[in-house]
Amino acid sequence: MREREWCPGGPLDLELTLRPHRRGSGDPAWRKTSDGAVWRTSRTPDGPGTLRVAARGGHVLGEAWGPGAEWLLETLPALLGADDDVSGFVPEHEVVRDAARRHEGLRIGRTFRVLEALVPAVLEQKVVSREAWRAWRWLLGRYGEPAPGPAPEGMRVFPEPEVWRSIPSWDWHRAGAEAVRARTIANAARHAAKLEAAGGSAGVDRLLRALPGIGVWTSAEVRQRSHGDADAISVGDYHLPSLVGWSLTGRRADDAGMLRLLAPYRGHRHRVSKLLELGGERPPARGPRMPARDYRSF
Repeated sequence: MREREWCPGGPLDLELTLRPHRRGSGDPAWRKTSDGAVWRTSRTPDGPGTLRVAARGGHVLGEAWGPGAEWLLETLPALLGADDDVSGFVPEHEVVRDAARRHEGLRIGRTFRVLEALVPAVLEQKVVSREAWRAWRWLLGRYGEPAPGPAPEGMRVFPEPEVWRSIPSWDWHRAGAEAVRARTIANAARHAAKLEAAGGSAGVDRLLRALPGIGVWTSAEVRQRSHGDADAISVGDYHLPSLVGWSLTGRRADDAGMLRLLAPYRGHRHRVSKLLELGGERPPARGPRMPARDYRSF
């Protein structure tokens, strides 16, 4: 076990900052325990690792296990938003100002792990979250390895790219992921080395969107997490345009309308969308909610 203490030098909401990396309440790679600590697993460049992060006064204590322990502690500040640059962010709407004030501990962190962010994002394409999270849990439970160290029971580590390429069609089916998403993930895994070495957010965006099955929405969802891109707005999201439109104008909006409303926040459009998710207003629901499909046969 290795450990590191780090001072964030300002407000930090630990759970709020790390929550974007959680894929549902039963995520095998993310847990919050009763003592307030957050546990994450990762397939680092040095191998599998488990990270426990807890607040201690004005400091953060990180503990890590496994071959990837040193890498996880080295990148801990970036994960918690040490590189999050808020310069140029000037709230122009009262709802944004209020949310920023009430959630000043929100930071946009980065994991440096592109494929780990990509696989669950692809699973979330055009389906309800419950369906995607069920697939994520099943695949990590089947193909992930046990988390190193004294991690909470059931935690697993993201599989190697070679594993994602070798998953048979019947297991994708058992997970609830149809052939299109399965092919997208397997193909992306073939290019994992290039994706991880692509450098900045713009370079990763170009590479991702050159791959079949990956568009603007998926690329943004990945870069928000892997690169801490505070401007990577999720164009094509089912709910986000209405949330932004209703919160800022009291009217629903489509993608084009959302981008017009967020134009004054260029450089921080994803940050504003997160703040509106925390403090904005959602439009009244119209019609039944989309159900989670389950077409698996056993």
